[in-house]
Amino acid sequence: MTHPLFTKHEATLDKALAAIETRGYWSPFAEMPSPKVYGETASADGEAAFKAHIGKTFELDQPSTGETVGEERSPFGVALGIRYPKADPDALIQAAAKAQSGWRAAGPQAWIGVSLEILSRLNRASFEIAYSVMHTTGQAFMMAFQAGGPHAQDRALEAVVYAWDQLRRIPAEAHWEKPQGKNPPLAMQKRFSVVPRGTGLVLGCCTFPTWNGYPGMFADLATGNTVIVKPHPGAILPLAITVRIARDVLREAGFDPNVVTLLATDPNDGALVQELAVRPEIKVIDFTGSTQNGNWLERNAHQAQVYTEKAGVNQIVIDSVDDMKAVARNIAFSLALYSGQMCTAPQNIYVPRDGIRTAEGQLSFDDVAKALANAVEKLVSDPARAVEFTGAIQNEGVVERVAEARKLGNVLLDSQSLAHPAFPNACIQTPLMLKLDARTDETKFTKEWFGPISFVVATDSTAQSLERAGSIARTHGALTFSVYSTDDKVIEAAHEAAIEGGVALSINLTGGVFVNQTAAFSDFHGTGANPAANAALSDAAFVANRFRVVQSRVHVAPKAASAEVGQTA
Repeated sequence: MTHPLFTKHEATLDKALAAIETRGYWSPFAEMPSPKVYGETASADGEAAFKAHIGKTFELDQPSTGETVGEERSPFGVALGIRYPKADPDALIQAAAKAQSGWRAAGPQAWIGVSLEILSRLNRASFEIAYSVMHTTGQAFMMAFQAGGPHAQDRALEAVVYAWDQLRRIPAEAHWEKPQGKNPPLAMQKRFSVVPRGTGLVLGCCTFPTWNGYPGMFADLATGNTVIVKPHPGAILPLAITVRIARDVLREAGFDPNVVTLLATDPNDGALVQELAVRPEIKVIDFTGSTQNGNWLERNAHQAQVYTEKAGVNQIVIDSVDDMKAVARNIAFSLALYSGQMCTAPQNIYVPRDGIRTAEGQLSFDDVAKALANAVEKLVSDPARAVEFTGAIQNEGVVERVAEARKLGNVLLDSQSLAHPAFPNACIQTPLMLKLDARTDETKFTKEWFGPISFVVATDSTAQSLERAGSIARTHGALTFSVYSTDDKVIEAAHEAAIEGGVALSINLTGGVFVNQTAAFSDFHGTGANPAANAALSDAAFVANRFRVVQSRVHVAPKAASAEVGQTA
């Protein structure tokens, strides 16, 4: 029987299936906070809902010790003081195991339908989530709304539709007959059951808690797994709201809400996470964060299918350009957006030491470096405007890293503190840019310097620039790679470097598209082909290993029959 929530959202699901096949632009969620779409009072209501959490204990009816945890602080200087129910990991694992049987038995159409209904409810809560993302991550409001709301919901839906695309290929039953010549055929009736792996653990990050957390969470739900959501201690609220909404939908649909639970923790929870991650009951882990922690999970959580996104060194190669000002403006915005606190933000910019060709003649290396620095300086010259895209610094370690990086080479553009007109206690830093040399400084630029830090690196040639970009991506990891050239042969060489490095390539971006951005249903975020990530968001590989198929078969008298199409467990 078709689940009513599946029927309710089937039209959206069909459009999403078409989108992942054509890879063109499509989104069911409006990315602009338009009153016409979300309602005239949606922004005010969402802000009020966010503020209602401040200084309170977040109510969540799940297994709890009776104590509370939570030490989130707003990078904008707003006191949060939100506490969350403290949960014992054993109790959550037991609750998830109890909820698993009913959830598994409901079958794929129920899993998909419930997942889509949760997403619909999350979309309606986009403003509450946006303000929560803003004041836990330091994202400026527009980025918090888009990346924390509709774009995160897009990525979640993408995971759901890839799950359905795999699940729908598995028939519930089949009649099998093998001809035996003059003898009666061999005949068997076969039954196929989709079996989820078990309990998934989603380990959230502090910069993009929903955008990075939703794909794993919804891939688990859509393939019949239960989920324990463990946010980063610095960004709990966005995922707490998400879990609350998910539990509401599950309960209304007749399921045990402990299909989804929240494990909120205080800072310095590494030991707890490591102990939980290797529990035999944890069958799937989704992680976004540091290389050190991601590598530990990959090496130690052998009982689980582990998906990680870690650090990377993102790179730009400049060979030749038509319009240096347009190139510099585009790169400057990518360097300044969210103060470089994006996994896709560029770090190394390679320029031949002999300079580059432009439509207006040859530019020296120093001319190119100066043009880039001037573009960044102009972009952040008006603090009131700049803070709307730089946002605030989420982690004190970023400020310390800027100070450390300042010593690495010749400062091309120094980082400055900016005053936020609305939040005087906000921590805001403009980009730091340095000049380095590929001949002598390789150890400095082959590690990730997370934050508003970039290097303009002098190379012997464009060929060396491309070789460095490919090999660094392959050995150190990268999520983005960009090239600027008017030479088709150079662009083709860049394609080869990208393939060698297993990294997505962007070519000659000068307009309103930036290397930081990826579009759900069209762009694959990460490739799984270099150390920065072992999976892509999203593709079939991201979902297909979250379930298994168990079959049974019985010998029957031969008859004319055909396989039933479509899983209806």
